[in-house]
Amino acid sequence: MARTYRQLARKYHPDMHKTQEAKAKAAERFTLIATAYEILKDDESRKDYDDMLDNPEAIYRHYYRYYRMRMAPKVDIRIVLAVTITVISAVQYYGAWHRYHAAIDHLITVPKYRLRAMEIAKKEGLFNPNKKKDRRRKEEIKEEEENTLKRILEEQVDIRGGYSKPTVRHVLWVQLVLLPYTIGSYLWWQARWFVKFNLRGEELGQPEKEYLIRRQMALSQSQWDALEERDRQGFFRDELWIPENFKVWKQKQEDEMKAKLAESARYKSYRRYMKNHGPGQITFED
Repeated sequence: MARTYRQLARKYHPDMHKTQEAKAKAAERFTLIATAYEILKDDESRKDYDDMLDNPEAIYRHYYRYYRMRMAPKVDIRIVLAVTITVISAVQYYGAWHRYHAAIDHLITVPKYRLRAMEIAKKEGLFNPNKKKDRRRKEEIKEEEENTLKRILEEQVDIRGGYSKPTVRHVLWVQLVLLPYTIGSYLWWQARWFVKFNLRGEELGQPEKEYLIRRQMALSQSQWDALEERDRQGFFRDELWIPENFKVWKQKQEDEMKAKLAESARYKSYRRYMKNHGPGQITFED
């Protein structure tokens, strides 16, 4: 079919004719030949063409199929997926940096961290001792000192959890590349757990106890890392990896929360109102 198309294209191409009338007729035939070739060379469009011949009454449906194939962009799905993953990865990395700098901006306002950073800056001579001789504006000097304090905090403070310093390892692209390794590590970890603690009955270590506590509390690793050290140590001290101990601890937390609510003046007022008036009602009268 391609060879026949090339022969007809050479024969009816407008440039092959001399007079304007002949060129016009040839152009009309050439357009029909090109359209027929575009339809017949593709299996899907040829199927639609045969369906049109068998069902000429469904003319609008045929128009839709034709223009859908002619106008729809032919983009490789792999390119679309690659671009989508790249955009998501970029947004993830930018968001992580934004949260990290927001945490630094907050820490610089906390007196304990600010004073410690200022001590380090003065000790290392990072501040200009002769501010009076500095010809820059006070705003510029203050901004430079603030940036210096923030850099010190970035070096000295270990921020964990959702506000930790971002790494490319956590973006989607890298996660997909490492997916086989992640799955393999997870299967190995499950097999190791089964052999050591289910079959051999060995005693749980610190990482295993931490995992069980996190699982019962429904905490991710980053959420666990964001907890205060004294809170984590308290969980180990209460042996919360044991389900029975965790249930007692959880019930205690709920009771304490209820007691705090009961002591709240607003909550007391609300209970008093509900006791005297009951829940509000809406009635409709004809």
